[in-house]
Amino acid sequence: MSDKPLNLSDKAKASLPRHVAVIMDGNGRWAKQRGLSRVEGHRNGVDSVRSVVTACGRLQIPFLTLYAFSMENWVRPEDEVSTLMKYLVHFLQSETPDLMKKNVRLKTIGRIDLLPADAQAQLAQTIETTQNNTGLTLILALSYSSREEITSTMRSLAAQVQAGKLAPEAIDEKLISKSLYSGDYPDPDILIRTSGEMRVSNFLLWQISYSEIYVTQTFWPDFREEQFCEALEEYARRDRRFGKV
Repeated sequence: MSDKPLNLSDKAKASLPRHVAVIMDGNGRWAKQRGLSRVEGHRNGVDSVRSVVTACGRLQIPFLTLYAFSMENWVRPEDEVSTLMKYLVHFLQSETPDLMKKNVRLKTIGRIDLLPADAQAQLAQTIETTQNNTGLTLILALSYSSREEITSTMRSLAAQVQAGKLAPEAIDEKLISKSLYSGDYPDPDILIRTSGEMRVSNFLLWQISYSEIYVTQTFWPDFREEQFCEALEEYARRDRRFGKV
């Protein structure tokens, strides 16, 4: 990665988001345009992950959540899913030293228990290795579904009420937010979606209630620091009123 200063205006530098969430879309179409297999699109998308992680670290953005694998993705062809899981393990093994160098702490949200055993083991190892890092917190959404997350949270709170450990009137927005998979992190300030699709795809539905949404036509494997800075510039131009005048 280049050590040159990122091309950001003073206004954008002064109003950086605290938490960026990204729907990394378009790997398959990127590959198809080049006559490659879909998994080649995913493989090339790893370079974009490195680029955005590096940019967040350089800008001292505290939190980055990447939608890496949804619950719906389990219905994709078995060979594609298997390859994605292998890429995940390889990515974690190869990138852990760089995460340490960049002071990045890795976390996950989602049904991690549904991942293959080797992926679970490598995730646990990388999370443990990076747990004391104090820079960017990189959150991978894996086997993730926002509706499942909300349903699971509601079920847990209902069980606490049934057991007499929680009063129904104690359930408020703050408690629900804290009880979600993402309860330890602030809500995203901006949601970036690549590839031009105009939907949020069951991603952080509760958490993005007041997030700014930025959609780019760029496919994920082509998304680099330049495109990330364009998103931050647009974010700086937004007037975030949170429902107020």
